[in-house]
Amino acid sequence: MDTIRTLQVDAFTDEPLAGNPAGVVPDADGLSDDQMQSIAAELAVSETAFLRSSDAADYRIRYFTPTQEVDLCGHATIGSFAHLRDEGLEAGTYALETNVGELEIGVDADGTVWMTQDEPRIREVDVGYERVADALGVDAAALEGASDDIPLAVSSTGLPFLIAPITYLSDLGSAEPDMRAIEELTEDVDATGVYLFTFDALGRESTLHGRMFAPGAGVPEDPVTGTASGAVGAYLDRFGAFDDDFPEELRLEQGHYVDRPGQVRVRIGEDVRVGGRGVTVLDGSLVVPEDEDDDILEA
Repeated sequence: MDTIRTLQVDAFTDEPLAGNPAGVVPDADGLSDDQMQSIAAELAVSETAFLRSSDAADYRIRYFTPTQEVDLCGHATIGSFAHLRDEGLEAGTYALETNVGELEIGVDADGTVWMTQDEPRIREVDVGYERVADALGVDAAALEGASDDIPLAVSSTGLPFLIAPITYLSDLGSAEPDMRAIEELTEDVDATGVYLFTFDALGRESTLHGRMFAPGAGVPEDPVTGTASGAVGAYLDRFGAFDDDFPEELRLEQGHYVDRPGQVRVRIGEDVRVGGRGVTVLDGSLVVPEDEDDDILEA
């Protein structure tokens, strides 16, 4: 049996044990789909990134939750390139091959990683505030009151999310989500998860505070979500949330209600860019069985 290096990188934070933990397998060439799925289940974080060689780009990444492969993951991408930067990757721009196509990744000298996301696709949905409120365990009036100018809509910059504004931070914090109802809701609107947010943020420099639920993808609540952050940035731009004074950079808080606070930086221009830092907190190995039916054991 072969041994393979595995890491946990906390993304969208400078602090260990904060932000969103991502599994990172730096050398995944040769691993089968079943082996990658088993490793992701063993690492048991929301997503694990498997770095592979590419004929079309500088790197190839495939992403797995504990239960399934997903086409794109923001925090695992940030974590992967934060690790590569720690290993000596020079600041610059790199091409990344993913299941949704080739993306541009920028690495700053200070270690900030920028991920250019897919072209926004946004559509309003008519599912009713009562149904969304029941699924999220919030007051329907708090949802409807926050949606006078910015409606319920599905937004995607690589992965689709149902975006739902709510009035106050207290409304957001008191949500009691029904995971089965959320899974049914997201299936009906063809979304990966629900991103619930309020402009009533904690930090003075923060644009908003969000929470993201994706039980259908095996992630009941994600601490800090890069793909959803890009999607909500595009959503706010599409519906004119800031009139003609759209900020040069959005700063999105997330993770405080699961004790993993982090911040995502989002820039909307000719494209959607999501940025953040990452810190490696675990660096070890797993024994990968030759037979794909065997269990993966800790080394």
